[in-house]
Amino acid sequence: MTIIAFDAAAFRVLFPAFVNSTTYPDATLQAYWDTAVLYISATNYGYLNGTARTRAINLLTAHIAKLADALALGLDQELPSAHKIGGGVSVTLVPPPTQSQFQWWGNLTEYGTQMLALLSVRGAGGMYFAGNRALR
Repeated sequence: MTIIAFDAAAFRVLFPAFVNSTTYPDATLQAYWDTAVLYISATNYGYLNGTARTRAINLLTAHIAKLADALALGLDQELPSAHKIGGGVSVTLVPPPTQSQFQWWGNLTEYGTQMLALLSVRGAGGMYFAGNRALR
């Protein structure tokens, strides 16, 4: 099994929003990729393999980059079930109906939404570990 490595040039072609290497240096994009592979393994195997796995990790990298931009601009997303009171007005926010926090988080950007769609058709749920015979 091979490990998929980050390719900044290919990433910039796929996602023109991040083409500016001054605003988005390769090292910064690499750091976002390194975070993305904590969620989606860079080891190329299983149902999510080849270009599909590479695309999923790149989409998650773009998702993380866009969220980082939003945070830097002070446009952070509200937390689920946040409650605010001010000026006699009370607002309660409820997260959209999703099956998991990961889905809710993924739906915060268009890149995350695309990644979730790709994972739903190419990914397989759960992992099975047969056990370690050396321990028997």
